[in-house]
Amino acid sequence: MRYVKSIGLNSNQQIGRGFNHPYDIAFSNNERIYVLNRMYPQSTDGIRVQICDLEDEWYGEFGHGPGDTNDQFMVPVCIDFNSEERLFITDESHHQIKIFDRDGNFLEAWGKGTSKLKDLNSPSGICFDSTGNVLVAQQFNGNVIKVSAEGKALLQFGESGTTQGKLNLPWGICVDDQDNVYVADWRNDRIQKFDREGGFLGTFGESGRGEGQLSRPSSVAVARDGRVIVADWGNERVQIFDKGGRFESILQGQATLSKWALEWLDVNKDELNARQTSDLEIKNLPAHLNTPYHRASQTEHIFWGPVSVKIDDRQRLYVTEHSRHRIQIYELD
Repeated sequence: MRYVKSIGLNSNQQIGRGFNHPYDIAFSNNERIYVLNRMYPQSTDGIRVQICDLEDEWYGEFGHGPGDTNDQFMVPVCIDFNSEERLFITDESHHQIKIFDRDGNFLEAWGKGTSKLKDLNSPSGICFDSTGNVLVAQQFNGNVIKVSAEGKALLQFGESGTTQGKLNLPWGICVDDQDNVYVADWRNDRIQKFDREGGFLGTFGESGRGEGQLSRPSSVAVARDGRVIVADWGNERVQIFDKGGRFESILQGQATLSKWALEWLDVNKDELNARQTSDLEIKNLPAHLNTPYHRASQTEHIFWGPVSVKIDDRQRLYVTEHSRHRIQIYELD
């Protein structure tokens, strides 16, 4: 894969350009990128969806939180557009899916306290199949539900557990061109694959730090050629498998400064001077800190908190890093 660029900047403000712990992204038909900022329990005022594009233009934001109104979020998780440009966003704390148009206008909510999907339980990953049905991972139920475009439950598969076909805190979810379903089985350290009716097909990965091994995978995407790309969140990396589940390669990250960061440094010369005299890659950590997390936290260009992987229509891979408040972009081979 060829690195293209990075988008983003850590913002100390709760409004305006700059990301605050981004967790997922979605693409509209007019090639804008919708970035879901989740924040953390101890600092929640930056929750919102921001709109930008690949050329670093910023178009605004909506859905601020924390809050309990229909157009606000408490703990948002994942985001995706359907074919009608309706933007679906899961909120695990509200036990809801909130739906907006691409201008950020609230349309409706499904889940707790609404007339649709009243039993929705901590939704996380969300995606759409080729017929427009919605697929949603329910973390604490350990399952996936398929829902019609109108909000009617159609099918449920999976249950909490560790054996094949069972899930333990599932997170990200996607489909391939045959509507097979891939689930990031977070607590079980694997990706599970199901057919469109929920029949178990196979697994990718196992617990560990080696090639093809996973630690708390949070997101999964399937390229047009069938390769399976996984946000190996606990190992601070992205892994690529072939369509049969065999390991191919690892991405560690190779970010450069974004346009937003360069503009900020241009007007903050003291910060620029500090960067020029700093060591941005610590090569020899003490043994007790020689972990993926600590290496990532001490090395600016590599992934730190790679929580989401998404592929756009031009087969570009976007890796969202919540801990570095940025998105790294690659062209698929």
